[in-house]
Amino acid sequence: MSAKPEPPSTQDLPEPPSGPSVWTGREMRARTDWIGHMDRETLSRLEGKVDAFLAGGRPLAEMTAADMADPALERLVGGWRHELLEGRGFLLVRGMPVGEWAHEKTAAAYFGLGLLMGAPRSQNAAGHLLGHVRDLGLSTDDPRVRIYQTTERQTFHTDSCDVVGLLCLKTARTGGESAIVSSMAIYREMYESRPDLLAQLFHSFPTDRRGEIPPGKGPYFEIPVFNHYRGHLSAIYARRYITSAQKFDHARRLTPLEIEALDEFDRLANDPEMNLKMEFRPGDMQFLHNHTILHDRLAYEDWPEPARKRHLLRLWLAVPGARPLPPVYAERYGSVTVGDRGGIVVEGASPTVPLHP
Repeated sequence: MSAKPEPPSTQDLPEPPSGPSVWTGREMRARTDWIGHMDRETLSRLEGKVDAFLAGGRPLAEMTAADMADPALERLVGGWRHELLEGRGFLLVRGMPVGEWAHEKTAAAYFGLGLLMGAPRSQNAAGHLLGHVRDLGLSTDDPRVRIYQTTERQTFHTDSCDVVGLLCLKTARTGGESAIVSSMAIYREMYESRPDLLAQLFHSFPTDRRGEIPPGKGPYFEIPVFNHYRGHLSAIYARRYITSAQKFDHARRLTPLEIEALDEFDRLANDPEMNLKMEFRPGDMQFLHNHTILHDRLAYEDWPEPARKRHLLRLWLAVPGARPLPPVYAERYGSVTVGDRGGIVVEGASPTVPLHP
């Protein structure tokens, strides 16, 4: 077994990345080019493909990219993918007619667009390829509960995939805004102001699996926050799970300097100058590149009526043309093979596409 690479000293830190993935919220609030719209022709093409699939009577879990094959749709989604992987790393697309189409049709349309972008990955131990972000009245005191199943704030984090997508079906009574921040911009700020702390984030941090344990693995894994590999700087982060991993007897205890580095990372992520908040409308789709973007969901107050409760559909995608990831990512992603990595895989789970939470 090869030795783990030593984290860089402050003199050997990789240069900050440049280009469109390094942005601030202040910059983005002055622009609208990150907002797109589904036009009538696109919706007509999408509807035709979905109607044809549903008429065949096959379950949604059997839908493939071939079922959605359409040159115009493929060009559109290909442009989205390019913007995610090579550009800003995020986009918001408005206009999915969630109030006009039946729920099954809406879910099929969204899942089909995801198939054109990449391969859906399991989002939990139940093997869900289509996730439901909705308050289930649960408590995060239970380690099996994920915070997206509650009304609590999520805090900035990444998910276990190349690209995460959300489709808003219904909004909360108050709150619940989405917040995103460029992890590349955070790196740049720490490189310039606190390189001593930035170097700490190349250490491997024990991170809690929260009970979703792949065969042969332990209850936590170890990975650095920042990883520089084959010319690409990537970030993977979940402060809650780094903190909760400290409960395990065999997990390495964090040093005061590492905790200070994590605190500085969080401070920058939460700086209003750095992050961008957006309020979803029904029919909005948001796509994020996990390796360069962190996301958060603010706390919210929901409607008392079950039929009005906040509800989003979620996709985790492994996308073709994605960047190479270092071998250590296999601890969380299962594999680092482009197009076939990410997701939560546990023994006994089989892929499924649930239409309801």
